[in-house]
Amino acid sequence: MQMDSSSDEEDDRHILIQQNERTKPRTPPSTTTAADTFHVEGYTSQSPRFNCKLQKRYIIAIIALFFVLLFFLLLLVDPRRTNLTSFRFDSLTDRMKESELRAIYLLRQQQLNLLTVWNRTFQSNASNSNLEDLKSAMFKQISVNREIQQVLLNAHKTGNTVEPEFDSGNTNLGDDISFDRCRTVNQSLTQRRTIEWNPKNDKFLLAICVSGQMSNHLICLEKHMFFAAVLNRVLVIPSSKVDYLYDRVIDIDHINKCLGTKVVISFEEFLDIKKDHLHIDKFLCYFSLPKPCYLDDERLKKLSSLGLSMSKPQPVWEEDIRKPKAKTVQDVLSKFTYDDDVMAIGDVFYAKVEHEWVMQPGGPIAHKCKTLIEPSRLILLTAQRFIQTFLGRKFIALHFRRHGFLKFCNAKKPSCFYPIPQAADCILRVIERADAPVIYLSTDAAESETGLLQSLVVLNGRPVPLVVRPARNSAEKWDALLYRHGIEGDSQVEAMLDKTICAMSSVFIGASGSTFTEDILRLRKDWGSASLCDEYLCQGEEPNVIAENE
Repeated sequence: MQMDSSSDEEDDRHILIQQNERTKPRTPPSTTTAADTFHVEGYTSQSPRFNCKLQKRYIIAIIALFFVLLFFLLLLVDPRRTNLTSFRFDSLTDRMKESELRAIYLLRQQQLNLLTVWNRTFQSNASNSNLEDLKSAMFKQISVNREIQQVLLNAHKTGNTVEPEFDSGNTNLGDDISFDRCRTVNQSLTQRRTIEWNPKNDKFLLAICVSGQMSNHLICLEKHMFFAAVLNRVLVIPSSKVDYLYDRVIDIDHINKCLGTKVVISFEEFLDIKKDHLHIDKFLCYFSLPKPCYLDDERLKKLSSLGLSMSKPQPVWEEDIRKPKAKTVQDVLSKFTYDDDVMAIGDVFYAKVEHEWVMQPGGPIAHKCKTLIEPSRLILLTAQRFIQTFLGRKFIALHFRRHGFLKFCNAKKPSCFYPIPQAADCILRVIERADAPVIYLSTDAAESETGLLQSLVVLNGRPVPLVVRPARNSAEKWDALLYRHGIEGDSQVEAMLDKTICAMSSVFIGASGSTFTEDILRLRKDWGSASLCDEYLCQGEEPNVIAENE
């Protein structure tokens, strides 16, 4: 027989209620207590089961409160013991420490740089170049100061942090201060002094260039163009049988396009025109010493082997290549003006005719291009592809001439041959101003020298790569044009390629006394790529050690 538990509970409750009514004091009918109306889940406050549940809830609440208090107590004593905040605290602390150390380093660098500027500028005569260096150095320190501010702000940056704006005052530096310091030079080409080149079709001038290597010959050729313009003659490019293959390295058609008429022809074209009378009517020498026209017997024999008959070379005045005198256009007209059809003039590389006029940006001849003598189209495209592959838009180019330069430079006063560590210091100063990530290295130096140089060209703990043109690799396509046209490996093509890459750089460091460097500077000047930071290696310094002469 089953018992009805609900009936038992009702009986028990009835008995308890009766007992309570007998024992508790009576209250007025109109007065009620909180205990009379306070029920939990159908139980009155006086229910034993209610009291038991209430006690359990109090105990749980007290325990929970105890753990909360313990948690905050531990947080106050050592925040790192709580997993909730340790990552955030450690991250903030580490970031602040790192930023402070970086700021201290930058302040130290700023102090050293300012001291260097002080020593260089105020302990020497303040020339225009020194003042420009001072201005550039001040801009650099403003940039460093801005970087320090940014480093410190980054440590405290939150989502709602508003950074103070950089006040450039009246400096007009813009956002990129470092770029402003090495900006390109405004050449003011509209102010050029020029001469029109309008040659007579039947009057020719044969260029003779024998001094030095290709760079010397290109400078010689450029001066012959000026002579041809002054004398109103068509210029004949030297034959490859006695000189270089000019059509491989320079764009001859480009010269004629820039002038809008036929002013330059190849020696082969000249032979076709004068095939019935291959004769030099006047062979004149600009220089008489040390030899007339700077020609030896071997050179004269080579000229004769071309099928040309010629009169004996004659000096027009006494002029020594070792001490050339300044000449004017009127001097040239008075000594070189003849009505003969074919004239040849000896090497004019050392000639000082209207030097400022000839050396101005764009040259002395009126034309519609940036420059008349420039690399061939194949070399230009190959240089662009190399830069896109290895260097990028912003890079420094360094012509580091070494082979044969030790003796050559030590014969000069002051010498221009620098020990590797001193050269590295000079290069680093340019890197700091130019803020470029890589250096293109055009050099004839041995690997032992370039290896040491690379180990010393380190800025802020980071090596600055010295990039050289790699050997031919079929997997690389930057030099494919040269390969397809069969001119890869040609020493003169490679030299002109080096010049072109250097001429396209953001900043150029040249070798003082080198015509290779001078031709690069000419291209940079004419192309408008010359920078305020361009200079010769260790410009204004003497080598810190010089060997004795033999």
